[in-house]
Formats: sequence, structure tokens, C-alpha cells
Amino acid sequence: MIEALPFAYGGPPLQGRLRAQPTDFAVDEILGFEPSGEGEHAYVQIEKIDANTEWVAHRLAEFAGTGPMAVSYAGQKDRHAITRQTYSIHLPGRVDPDWSTLDVPGVSVISSTRHARKLKRGAHRGNRFRIVLRDVVGDRELAEQRLQNIAGGGVPNYFGEQRFGRDGDNLELARQLFSGRRMPRHQRGFALSAARSFLFNTILGERVRDGTWNTALDGDVWMLAGTHAIFGPTPWEDMLAQRLANLDIHPTGALWGRGPLRSADAVAALESSIVDGHSDLADGLASAGLDQERRSLRLLVDQFSHQWENNALTVEFCLESGAFATTVLRELCDWREHPVAT
Repeated sequence: MIEALPFAYGGPPLQGRLRAQPTDFAVDEILGFEPSGEGEHAYVQIEKIDANTEWVAHRLAEFAGTGPMAVSYAGQKDRHAITRQTYSIHLPGRVDPDWSTLDVPGVSVISSTRHARKLKRGAHRGNRFRIVLRDVVGDRELAEQRLQNIAGGGVPNYFGEQRFGRDGDNLELARQLFSGRRMPRHQRGFALSAARSFLFNTILGERVRDGTWNTALDGDVWMLAGTHAIFGPTPWEDMLAQRLANLDIHPTGALWGRGPLRSADAVAALESSIVDGHSDLADGLASAGLDQERRSLRLLVDQFSHQWENNALTVEFCLESGAFATTVLRELCDWREHPVAT
């Protein structure tokens, strides 16, 4: 599914192994704020290895003697990785348990404090990644150029393969949901997210194909870099061209839902024509009550660095919340011949 989408810079110059071992893929959540130290919610920073985010949330609920709904987190993190993220546990009028005695395989507590509000989905600023690609072969000279392309101009902001589940099962789940199948809330959420992500990726893929994912097209809606604030469509002028070149604004694509498209002219025509080919998904998303939103087509990669050691390449970078490290890596390295360990 994601592998069929077009590349921004001509395809990956390298082949290698991704996630040969869990510690090769490290993720540090960047909250972007400091908990106050007081309040009804315990904020517990966890390090986990080869463990699912939701599974850890249930273990924390059991340990704290509360229900699963009392535990929340800012975002799902990769299972086949070493990840550090914060969970909030609602414990009004209660003393914290001794978090240091938490006994869950692959899970350890780094720190704990209190805060007045629960940690909501998407509340974190972003994530810091350290990823090791092993047994790397290919054109290193071209790879060095590709690394510069990524650092200087970003990559198409595709939703990653994780959004669609194993073998794309979540998209089939969406079709079943829209055909009337009843399913639990969490499963319904996976289905809706997969359908919306698929339509966005298809729209973005077309703009990558025609070379307009990082340039202007008539009717574009713009997003301010570092925020989710949008404006436009607006007449094209030199000031917008300069802001686009300076990476201050990015063109956006539709996150499908009910209501009129924000885009106009050529962009609206392109988005409508693509969605018309997947009317079952588009109609299902609108019927489910999701509203039209926008997502940046261009993803900037912050604090990007790399280091070679024999046939291993280590890359480090930061991404904003909602972005996927694999969408960065796919422009550099093809790991499909080396399946992720399970």
C-alpha cells in the first residue's frame, strides 16, 4: 500500500535491514511542556521495548487499580522499538502507587509527577528518532545527496504503513464498517483512520507524481510551518512564493469528511476526482461524522544527522506529532526484502 506510492527524489538509493533488533529503532516523545507537579493526573514516563502502547496502558491501569479509561497517552508508538513516552493516569484523591515497583516485562518507569489535565491524543509536540539501518548496500554517493535532499527540503507527508495495519487489514475493516458491520470503539477508530489516511495518501501521491507536493497549484490551502493553522485559497503573489521557498508555509491536502472542500480550482478538481474513485470510503467518513480538515503535504525533518559505521547507517531526526519516521526512511532505503522481526 505505502510501498506503491511515488517517491519525491527518484526512489531509494540503498537497501538494508530495518528493525533488525528493537534497539535499532529508538523513539523519544517530546511533550513540549512541563507538567505542573500538581493535579489529579499522574504523569508517568515509561521506557518500553517491543511492547504495544495500548497494552502498556492496560498494564498501568491494572497496577494503579483503576479502569483502562483512566489511562491516556499522546500517541501510539512503534511496538518493534525502544520507546520513551508519557502516560497520564487519573487518580483523583489518591496517592500514587510506588511506580518503581511496576513489574511488566520490557517496561520500566523513568519518572513520575502530577498534572492538572489528562494527556490527550496529539498533545505532544513531536518525536525524536534514532534509527539504525543494517547490512546496507547501494550507491553511497547518491545516498549522501539524498540525505541532503531530505534535510533541506523534507519529504512527502504520507501516513505510514502502521496506520493501515498488517497487510492493510485496517482499510478492509473500514469497508466492513461502512457496509454496516458493528465493531468496538477502538476498532472503529482504526478503521476510520485508515480510510482517511488512504484517501490523503492517494491525493498526495498524485501531487508527488506531478511534482506539485512542495510547490503551488491553483486553489491551494496553506499551512503555517510548525502549526496546524491554515489559510487560503488566496491569489498567488511573490510574498507567498518567498514564504514557500523559505519553508514557512506548505501546501495541504484534504483529510476527508463531511462539508465542502476548503480548496478551489485545480486543487479541488484533483482532490474531488481522486475521492470520486473511492466514494465508498469518502461517503463512509462523512456519514461517520468526520469533518473536512487539511494536512500538510510537505514534512520537514528537524535536527537531521547521520553516521556510517561499516555497513550500518544511523540516522537521527525529529518530527512533528502525527508524522511517520518510515515516510522519511523510504526515500533513502528499501527494506522490503528484509521483513521486520516479529
